[in-house]
Amino acid sequence: MVGGEPIDRREFFAANVRWPRPSLLLEPLPLRGKAAEAAQRLGLNTVGDLLEHVPAGHEFRAGRAIGSLSGGDEATIEGEVKTVASRPTRRRNLKIVEARIADESGSTKAVWFNQAYLAKQLEPGMRLRLFGKFRGGAFQVREHRVLGRSAAADDQMSGVVAMYSSTEGLKSQRLRELVAELHGLELNVIEPLPGRLRAKERLIGRADALAELHFPRSRLTTESARERLAFEDLLFQQLALGMRRHKRNAGRAAISLPPQRDIVEAWRALLPFELTGDQRDAIAVIDADLSTNVPMQRLLMGEVGSGKTVVALSAMLRAAENDSQAALMAPTETLAEQHLATLDRMLPQVPLALLTGSTPAKRRKEILARLASGELPLVVGTHALIEPTVEFRRLAVAVVDEQHRFGVRQRAALDAKAPAGIVPHILHMTATPIPRTLALTGFGDLDFTQIKELPSGRRPITTRVVGDEQRADAYEQVRTQLREGRQAYVVCPLVEESEVLEARAATAEAERLAKTEFRDFRLRLIHGQMSSADKADAMEAFDRGEADVLVATSVIEVGIDVPNASVIVIEDADRYGISQLHQLRGRVGRGEHQSYCLLFGAPGSRRLRAVAGERDGFKLAQIDLELRGSGEELGTRQSGLPRFPVAVLPEDNLLLERANVVADRLMTADPMLEHPVSELLREAVVARYGNEIDPIPA
Repeated sequence: MVGGEPIDRREFFAANVRWPRPSLLLEPLPLRGKAAEAAQRLGLNTVGDLLEHVPAGHEFRAGRAIGSLSGGDEATIEGEVKTVASRPTRRRNLKIVEARIADESGSTKAVWFNQAYLAKQLEPGMRLRLFGKFRGGAFQVREHRVLGRSAAADDQMSGVVAMYSSTEGLKSQRLRELVAELHGLELNVIEPLPGRLRAKERLIGRADALAELHFPRSRLTTESARERLAFEDLLFQQLALGMRRHKRNAGRAAISLPPQRDIVEAWRALLPFELTGDQRDAIAVIDADLSTNVPMQRLLMGEVGSGKTVVALSAMLRAAENDSQAALMAPTETLAEQHLATLDRMLPQVPLALLTGSTPAKRRKEILARLASGELPLVVGTHALIEPTVEFRRLAVAVVDEQHRFGVRQRAALDAKAPAGIVPHILHMTATPIPRTLALTGFGDLDFTQIKELPSGRRPITTRVVGDEQRADAYEQVRTQLREGRQAYVVCPLVEESEVLEARAATAEAERLAKTEFRDFRLRLIHGQMSSADKADAMEAFDRGEADVLVATSVIEVGIDVPNASVIVIEDADRYGISQLHQLRGRVGRGEHQSYCLLFGAPGSRRLRAVAGERDGFKLAQIDLELRGSGEELGTRQSGLPRFPVAVLPEDNLLLERANVVADRLMTADPMLEHPVSELLREAVVARYGNEIDPIPA
């Protein structure tokens, strides 16, 4: 084979090739009692489980001669036991075991704390390898091993040492000893990556990678091994997302919506402002999606105030001019109402309606009839849009705003509102900028488009953190703005336990401010527990300038657009995440006046300092991601980054980009990995992600 000459079957099977025996990995671990229980808590039941329990990291332990030790040295030493003794201490039940250990360079007293049983196990003449710290003239032992019982385990005490995630009853040293007992069995793991792929990406074999991580030779080789397994983690996830996307679209078609140039172009000509370059690019990409019968699944990420609604409206109007329908679903009535107001201003000639849980029965009946007949081309609503009684004649486009607030099944229920055999084009929108890392791992089954460019004329918002001693000055700054004819928001503390408590807190704060800091100004209140009519009344009064200060909860986080509002005060800002603070800040700075955001909270807070020091939402999103750390796995996509057995994000961003490119290449050639060369790869992906590859039914 090496020479390229053909060989017969007998020669092939007589070749010196070692075939893996994965059945050996199913053997139970050789543990009993409390150790077995501890292993189960770590999810370790079989030999294979332990070999897949890769080290959490590696520690370099320098080997030293005993005679060279000095105060504070942390090292690994080796020597012969000369004497062993045990003595009590003044502390009750605490005993110290001491042994004199010697090598060719000298001797030292080795000390073990609270391990009295060692006095019977250690004997003069034994050779020990010990790791610890030389302090106060004695070597304080952290780990030790009697040499000569296992060559593999002996080698794990010095040099580069594997450090394992452990639990009570099964510490890292014992896990190293167990792995040493199984040395060689890692050769029986299945290699899921095709040889050509590994060669192209210059990746070592899976068995070699596991062996290197468990039995490290050097820091360089362990990093190569970690990179191999981390790449595998990321590739599996990207392939799972790709397979899910393919299965979701297989056999499903959307309504093709080519440009008709009667509604959309007329609407764009009447816009009172110029579209930004990012908006034009986003509309062009979405237009291309809508022109085919392949269902669009696109995530539109927009900086606060970047004009995502205009882009979404363009897509909705494409449905209208093709004798079809479009729906915009928002997570709250407040946001849905704001969308309706925005669309009303932009669409004076196009029929439009609002459908929420608060829609009166008579009005609801009328809207449902018009949707079913096709008379109503555009509708804005909340979860009410996906109720069983809602029927569309020809739903072609669905826009899901703040899509992370909807569950997977809720979004799938909207899919089911299209005509039989058809699914709508879906445009997901989020006002929370998403770093590319999270976009690839959490939304990799979607195409995504970013809008970073802000409309011309927008002034940067001045943001500062206000400590307790500066509150009086901050309120005076707000009053100065109000006297100049501007308006202000005051956002009350977030109460995560209850919207009712949050509403009470907002009500109490509004009453306090009306009697104190803003007693000379007109205040209105808005919170999530108010009726739809009362919320609309408060917002309309503020929008018309009939109120100077709007005291609110975080219901105003998105969708509120009052150009005359120039200052926002956020109480207890420490309770909010970075992205939420950035969203709230985006309620001001929408007019021609200089605007301000005052964050009441601890001046030392990293989150608050980040918001005060950075205006770019995408950069803030990256900071937010780093501070929050890992989140959920494939399928939930609510916050943070997925956890992987080996890969760590965002540190492994470059590997993620590589995995994304490789996954795209594999998916293009073989969308469901059905070619024989990919069979093991497919099995590994399915084993890792299982049913999450299947689209969630409505």
